[in-house]
Amino acid sequence: MDQSSLRPKTPPVVKNLIIINVVVFFITMGVINLNQADVSDIPEFIRPFIDFNPVKLFGLHTWISPDFRPWQFITNMFMHDVVSPFHLLFNMLGLWMFGATLENLWGPKRFLAYYLFTGIGAGIIYCTASYFQVQPVITEGSYYLQYPGYEAFDTFVSNHLPGSFDNEVINKFLQVWYEDPNNPQFILRSQEYVTQVIDIRLNTPAVGASGALFGLLLAYGVNFPNTMILMLIPPMPIKAKYFVVIFGLFELVMGVRNTLDDNVAHFAHLGGIIFGLMIVFFWKKQDRGKNVNPL
Repeated sequence: MDQSSLRPKTPPVVKNLIIINVVVFFITMGVINLNQADVSDIPEFIRPFIDFNPVKLFGLHTWISPDFRPWQFITNMFMHDVVSPFHLLFNMLGLWMFGATLENLWGPKRFLAYYLFTGIGAGIIYCTASYFQVQPVITEGSYYLQYPGYEAFDTFVSNHLPGSFDNEVINKFLQVWYEDPNNPQFILRSQEYVTQVIDIRLNTPAVGASGALFGLLLAYGVNFPNTMILMLIPPMPIKAKYFVVIFGLFELVMGVRNTLDDNVAHFAHLGGIIFGLMIVFFWKKQDRGKNVNPL
């Protein structure tokens, strides 16, 4: 089936999902800007909203974080990084490109169910992977705060900060500390840094529709495997089935790499692909059993 014939216009679920994401983006931006404004310039009836952090409440935290809430598996899918509008732009572009074709193929109910299931599944995989990545940082970091020292800090850095943006700074710090290992100022500074690392790992939420988007990409690759997709980097056409495999492997490698300065939830992307694969093939088997046209 030619996928171009399936997308005469933007179907309702895709259109409404885009609208919701855009509206939530601007509301989040407005609330954050409000929190940074001078209180004296804010009308009285708006002041109760000051100090309300929508990202903290609705972004997805790993489930060992004190800020984790069950509803975040759904709400995080409709939030995006307000610092970079390109996060929202690329996700909504992908939702329109792949989602419109799939909704016209499946119908609105099945499409919405798939979108939500893969988004929630992406969150489950992300939280599971985060637990195994964050728990050692908390355990070793908490131990270090009680028993600090040069060698222990060097080990902590080697285990938990490979390839991070602060490595050059930390290496210089270690060189200076090596000359004076008992200096209490160096010990105090190292404890502050470890505390910062624990906080970043534990309390940085994941936001965005990317997990569900990767689920859509998987379904597109399964249903239209030989359709050519134009990659942005490098700018070259590639068949959808290879596009999915390449991106899946890339997300796996980057997720395992797990550097502190990488603010992309790679395992959420991989989770969208995994759950998408399970759902698509479950539906294919189900449809064959009902003697209806498969996906």
